[in-house]
Amino acid sequence: MEKMNTTHIVIMAGGIGSRFWPMSTPEYPKQFVDVMGCGRTMIQMTVERFAPLCPLENMWVVTSEDYVGIIRSQIPEIPESNILAEPCARNTAPCIAYACWKIMAGCPEANIVVTPSDALVINVDEFRRIIRGALSFASEGERIVTLGIKPTRPETGYGYIAAGEQIAGSEICAVESFREKPDAETAQKYLDAGTYLWNAGIFIWNVDTIVGSLRRFAPELAAKMDTMAKAFYTADEKKVVGEVFPTCEKISIDYAVMEKADYIYTYPSDFGWSDVGTWGSLWTLLPHDENGNAVVGKNVHLYECKGCIVHAPNASSVVLEGIEDSIVVEREGRILICRMSEEQRIKEFQK
Repeated sequence: MEKMNTTHIVIMAGGIGSRFWPMSTPEYPKQFVDVMGCGRTMIQMTVERFAPLCPLENMWVVTSEDYVGIIRSQIPEIPESNILAEPCARNTAPCIAYACWKIMAGCPEANIVVTPSDALVINVDEFRRIIRGALSFASEGERIVTLGIKPTRPETGYGYIAAGEQIAGSEICAVESFREKPDAETAQKYLDAGTYLWNAGIFIWNVDTIVGSLRRFAPELAAKMDTMAKAFYTADEKKVVGEVFPTCEKISIDYAVMEKADYIYTYPSDFGWSDVGTWGSLWTLLPHDENGNAVVGKNVHLYECKGCIVHAPNASSVVLEGIEDSIVVEREGRILICRMSEEQRIKEFQK
């Protein structure tokens, strides 16, 4: 079992959620919105999910400078000093490195979980059981664990993990390879094989392991982190980070470390996970009426509608008639009506 005071949680909250327009905008993206209509935003649910695993002073949020104020207002229980503001977006490797170097400066024995801020978990107890197991496994040596979700359908919107040999006395498996988002035929083959898992983008490691890995596989990035670290917890920190961080290469943690190291493991998991990345995925998660419609909003009235998702929690009144298999969204005067089959074009519609 991990030591409570050495467990740290890093929440990545810098994305703009462009596939969820108009609910999600660059000024106020989906992680800060009550997507499910449950009274809590995505990032608030993420903090609640991890709260029993470590003290709140061991929780960190890495985000854009533009969102620091939103985070302070939505999760005031996390210390302001634990909100790390990126001067600009540089993908996940610099984001994660920044947090891990910062944690290492104050807790060199830290065991770390890195998680997106905008995923949904249904079975929270099972999720915590698996995270605890992964922390224990990762703390025992040079091991990186990524959570692999047992697929329930031939999903083309997720990357996959090919699971290899199971570790004796454990539910954890070695990783054979990572696979990019597949086409429909390949996704079906993955599902039929039974050894492929969805990549949830949740990582567990000891701080020595990830820092050592970045020094080995991304030495230029590690050198920039060393430069920044000299200013951590000083009056010059913001200035130095502002100068150095934007010079980091834009690279994902997958390319920087996960696809290069040979000590990568996966924990096959089934706790009702979704990255809630599209309106279609949200439709599958919400309750449906007898005609297959999913509604978020108290003042929505449907007549002869089928297979729609309607998201209008703040609208004074919405009336729809004869709409089928469509997305209907209202937020602060912005309205989207789009066929579900064309939702991949939503990014285009914002231009």
